Amino acid sequence: MSTIPTLGFVSLGCAKNLVDTERLTSALVALGYNIDADYSRCDAVIVNTCGFIDPAVEESLEAIGEALDNTKKVIVTGCLGAKAELIKQRYPKVSEVYGPGMRASVIRGIIKHLGQPPQSARQKVDPSGVILTPSHYAYLKVAEGCRHRCTFCIIPTLRGPLRSREESAILKEASDLVRRGVKELLVIAQDSSDYGFDLKNKSSISTLCRKLSKLGRWLRVHYVYPAPEADRLVALMGEGLVLPYLDVPLQHISTPVLKNMKRPGSLEKTIKVIEHWRSLCPDLAIRSTFITGFPGETSTQFEELLGFIKEAKLDRVGCFPYSNVEGAAANELPGSVDPQIREERAQCLMELQSEISYAKLEKRVGTTCQVLIDYVSEEGTAVGRSKYEAPDVDGVITLENVRGVRTGDFVQARIIAHDEHDMTAQMVEKSNAAIRFAGV
Repeated sequence: MSTIPTLGFVSLGCAKNLVDTERLTSALVALGYNIDADYSRCDAVIVNTCGFIDPAVEESLEAIGEALDNTKKVIVTGCLGAKAELIKQRYPKVSEVYGPGMRASVIRGIIKHLGQPPQSARQKVDPSGVILTPSHYAYLKVAEGCRHRCTFCIIPTLRGPLRSREESAILKEASDLVRRGVKELLVIAQDSSDYGFDLKNKSSISTLCRKLSKLGRWLRVHYVYPAPEADRLVALMGEGLVLPYLDVPLQHISTPVLKNMKRPGSLEKTIKVIEHWRSLCPDLAIRSTFITGFPGETSTQFEELLGFIKEAKLDRVGCFPYSNVEGAAANELPGSVDPQIREERAQCLMELQSEISYAKLEKRVGTTCQVLIDYVSEEGTAVGRSKYEAPDVDGVITLENVRGVRTGDFVQARIIAHDEHDMTAQMVEKSNAAIRFAGV
């Protein structure tokens, strides 16, 4: 082992988990540990797991196994870490297992197994910490935990109740990210619309975003619960202060299914609220996710969901067949749907959405938009996104034969072709640096 221990990291699951990994990495770099992406050169690997649904659990277990194949010491944390017995049963050689939100315990475990670097190895870390995303965009977590009790979810059990960060801390972090060259801030929480509910000063996500917008960067908000605060956010989008992109997981549209999920809404109410959002911000792109085959879902209720998809014409949709989550209340509900039917319904919904998405993108052909470049190949192919697409979850815009463009640049591009999810464009010009980022 070297004098200064070297650590590897694996971060699985959602962007919120990635932020946890960034914060842990920041603390360890400040203490003087080395970080390396090659497991074989690491004295230990930390695996930050996801444990929300069965496929995520299996992915996390496989990642732990891969880490053990390449290094002797593996420390597990994150959501699946709450099920230490499951991990230890499959991998007895795992050094330590910690649940989510136990950063201090993880650090103590690393020191226990590897020792602590000398004082001279300590490093200065920016106030906003280590960024594990490309340098031109970053996630800004505004709260931890959740106060809702959706029957298919165990996040409140794993991560605890809602705990909002103080506005001052968030604004300080965001300002530092902008100083470091970040051009897009992606606001996240388990439910971003709930931000501030637990604070004494009763701040809100719309109040916070109005202040964040003064930084003059793209501002995108994820995971917005269908609540009144969503209306205020959309109003900010209409003002051009927040990107016109609403990520609102609706999960279903049938009232009996929503009742079993312990979620609000109905077909009529949701259609009306979407119409209202689009009146506040005609340029609005809406992204949502749905669950098919939830316990008790009938074929009629699924057809009702398909009818909503046809009528609402959402811009981006994700769909997941229902999967039992250990400890979730939904497991006890009657009317289990055959797993094959769950899959077939999800596929059917996504096929319908593909047609809607294709038609929507067809309308963008010939239009010009500002594109933030995420990647440029040696051959001169650039891949980026407009204000209507978030990283990793939505389609991309590809520009061929570009020159003088780098990752993180803004360019003006004309859409020339598309498929169901992605587009091809021609660069018109690099955007003038004086162009205000927000709302363009």
